Amino acid sequence: MSELFDAVDALVASRSPLPPSEERKRLRTAHGLTLDEVAAALKVRRATVSAWESVKKPTEPRGPEREAYARLLRQLAELYPAPAGTATPAPDAGVPATLTGAPAPAEAQTLSTGRTPEAADMTATENTQTPAPAPVAAAPAAAPRPARTTGTSSTSRRLGAKKAARAGTPAAGTDPRFENGPLAVVDVEDGQVLAYCTGGLVLDVPAKSIPALVDWTLREAKLGQSKLAGPGKDADPLLVLTEAALERYGLPVTLTEEERLAGRLPEGHKVIKQLARAEWKLTKRGFGPWARIYRPATGSERACVQLCIPSWHALDTRHWGHAGQLPPAELARVLGVYASRVMTPRGSTAVTGLELMTALHPPTRASEPDADGKRHSEHNPGSLGKDPVDPAPCEAPDSHPVLKDLPRFHVRGPAEKLFEEAYDWARPMTDAECTLRHLVGIDVNMAFAAGANGLTVGLGAPTHVKAPTFDPKLPGSWLVDLSHVDLSRVKVGKERVELDGSLLPSPFTPKGERPEGPAWYATPTVAYAQELGYEVRPTEAWVRYENGRYLDGWYNRLRDAYLATMADLGVDADLNPAEFLAAMDGYKERDPELAIVVSAIKATVKGGLGKLRERPRGEGWRPGESWRALSRPTWRPDIRAAVISRTRVNLHRKIVKHAAFTGQYPIAILSDCVVYAANGPSPLDFLPYREGKPLPGGFKLGINPGLVKHEGTQDVLWGEEVRERFNAPELNLARYIKDGSVTDVDSGE
Repeated sequence: MSELFDAVDALVASRSPLPPSEERKRLRTAHGLTLDEVAAALKVRRATVSAWESVKKPTEPRGPEREAYARLLRQLAELYPAPAGTATPAPDAGVPATLTGAPAPAEAQTLSTGRTPEAADMTATENTQTPAPAPVAAAPAAAPRPARTTGTSSTSRRLGAKKAARAGTPAAGTDPRFENGPLAVVDVEDGQVLAYCTGGLVLDVPAKSIPALVDWTLREAKLGQSKLAGPGKDADPLLVLTEAALERYGLPVTLTEEERLAGRLPEGHKVIKQLARAEWKLTKRGFGPWARIYRPATGSERACVQLCIPSWHALDTRHWGHAGQLPPAELARVLGVYASRVMTPRGSTAVTGLELMTALHPPTRASEPDADGKRHSEHNPGSLGKDPVDPAPCEAPDSHPVLKDLPRFHVRGPAEKLFEEAYDWARPMTDAECTLRHLVGIDVNMAFAAGANGLTVGLGAPTHVKAPTFDPKLPGSWLVDLSHVDLSRVKVGKERVELDGSLLPSPFTPKGERPEGPAWYATPTVAYAQELGYEVRPTEAWVRYENGRYLDGWYNRLRDAYLATMADLGVDADLNPAEFLAAMDGYKERDPELAIVVSAIKATVKGGLGKLRERPRGEGWRPGESWRALSRPTWRPDIRAAVISRTRVNLHRKIVKHAAFTGQYPIAILSDCVVYAANGPSPLDFLPYREGKPLPGGFKLGINPGLVKHEGTQDVLWGEEVRERFNAPELNLARYIKDGSVTDVDSGE
């Protein structure tokens, strides 16, 4: 009989009532629990807990997990009842858990109590020196503006906030020096200057001037971020100044046209004079949208504060969307999530992407003690070092100093210049394709990040070699003739297959044209020619014998940031194809502020790689002269070329695999977007899934870098009409597949 009772109890427990998904997330975050902590307690995966909290399409736990999860939620509900006047949503209401959702308990969000439990998740540090994925801080829900304490002095409010912050339970690994997070948004409310930190903490700011604000930040604010690698440096605190704060501190709300073009305030501005009198210095960048204010370091102690000024266009709308118009608390949340998962912004997303490489691989480290017990600075193995290296002549962009002896107006051809760029290719549709109904675009997630993963790149200067034997493991640039590679007959795996080569782009040129003779290629491109079954005989090469997987830690950090943020938006890595497509539908609307973080992470990847070959930016530069970026050890056009080469080859490999198996060929390719003709509007209408499993080595739907998502669908008639209207039979439809709007056929991506 007891066995029957146990069975009945288990049956009842398997149907334990659960609150709606929005309430589940509110209760978890109110108690300061991360998804990882809940998953560990219930012995399930992090993605499973995230799916239980998904607003778009929540899943339901079963069996003993459901009983335990229900018990956890009941106990949390007793500790954190729903605020008065907040209606509990129906289980299937589908209301997005955005920044306007139910706040955490009021007593955790007032000025006098300081840091909320969510803040404990924001400053967890990672050991990025190992290839294993590091834990990523959970994105907190934004707190509403805290209640102000009346009838007290600013000093007592400030001390009260700091005391409460110390009383909170910090996240594992939180550095007490930076217990208030990596950054703060400085605003003025009712005449009082407030600093909105991550996690809902708000501090009173007593500073009356910019020099005083810098002093307060370094002495009392406890802002900053721990270093990402052992020999590295801690991140400087970041202050974001709102328009009200700019007016309070005597700065213009917007820059004049002259100041905007110069990128800074004039040297005679009163605030710059105040800083000079207080013995603070500015970098060569001056006082612009991303100003750095510092005093020379004494020993290991740094005295530096960075400013971000959104109204001066510090947050590029192409990458940060409407972040610059967000209220202070919400802006602190957006930048705080980005800082905790990527790093504290150091400038544009491109600048931050490049700085992340250096932060993970600092150029120097402390040596072992010498005979006198002293340590010295030495090269950090695996880094690019502290001194720049010249590129090979074929790797240098036009007008680089290494090319100064070339005749004026000389145009270098493929046999003189390495030209590894992303695809921009299209072809006319065949008669058979015109009978189909739809054009479906698929896009590779974080394609260039995936191209960097596991890639061996040069770390030092190149060595010139005549008549070399090609080594696919040796990074470099190779002069080789690949015009004999015939795409009509190639090796796919161990078998040689026949394809319609006229419907395929060449993998060796960005425009997809077949090479006409010798040309310079990066190692991944030449290795792919070998993989396709053809012999390669370079006549010349610039190779780098000192090499390593320099970008692995960079990739891991950005991948984890991307996946964690997408999981917070309800798109998990373990969804099946149909669930993935449904989860991606409208994911940005579930939390528009976290969607900004996703955009910024993607821009960090592309921008960081672009900075590896930064071109001159005015400053009186003339062809043949050096420019500022060349003084960086991270000015490495060869690394950029290798990543782009590998990314393009990875895409071509999938296209060939797909064509060999299905007989389907792409119509257009733009960078990481590929367009196919299909009878249905979904990628599932042409991707060869069998019993939920994709074609090995082909395209696979999913959120991980290197997998693909649905980019957009248009009618075949739309494509033909657009090409006819512009009299361009090879117009690249991948450029317009997302929304179908075609305004300028010559516009960029």
